[in-house]
Amino acid sequence: MNLMRRILPHPILTLVLTLTWLLLVNGWSLNSLVFGFMLGVLIPFLTQPYWPQQLKMKEPVKIIGYILVVLYDIVVANLVVAKIVLFKSNASRHPNWVTIPLDLRTPEAITVLAATITMTPGTVSADLSAEGHALLVHCLDAPDPEAVRDEIKDRYERRLKEIFE
Repeated sequence: MNLMRRILPHPILTLVLTLTWLLLVNGWSLNSLVFGFMLGVLIPFLTQPYWPQQLKMKEPVKIIGYILVVLYDIVVANLVVAKIVLFKSNASRHPNWVTIPLDLRTPEAITVLAATITMTPGTVSADLSAEGHALLVHCLDAPDPEAVRDEIKDRYERRLKEIFE
């Protein structure tokens, strides 16, 4: 196990980097797969000293469900933002700052939550409190900030808590 950990210090990152390379080259050949795998092994190996600790996930299989939820929400949010931009007047929009109190404590989970919010059109993660207990989010149109807060906590934070903590 120790030898395996030295060769593949971050196996999930190796897999993600390999798949990312295959998507970037836009072709599925043996050469692309081998080169992508080499990058997937080399990059985590070279950056291993800069990782303070090994990422621990309680239920890594639930990542698949989380990704599907996020992809669905991105598609829906694109349609909603298009509708807002095309058909809603500036006077009827309700841009708002929403503070999301965080139950998450691991930096990785908080980072994934902030990135998810920013990737979803119409919302941007703007700031994290100094203690890491609250996230400030700007919403393009949020007449009910509490509803936005509750939706983020239910759809994303709850799932991330199951995965990481």
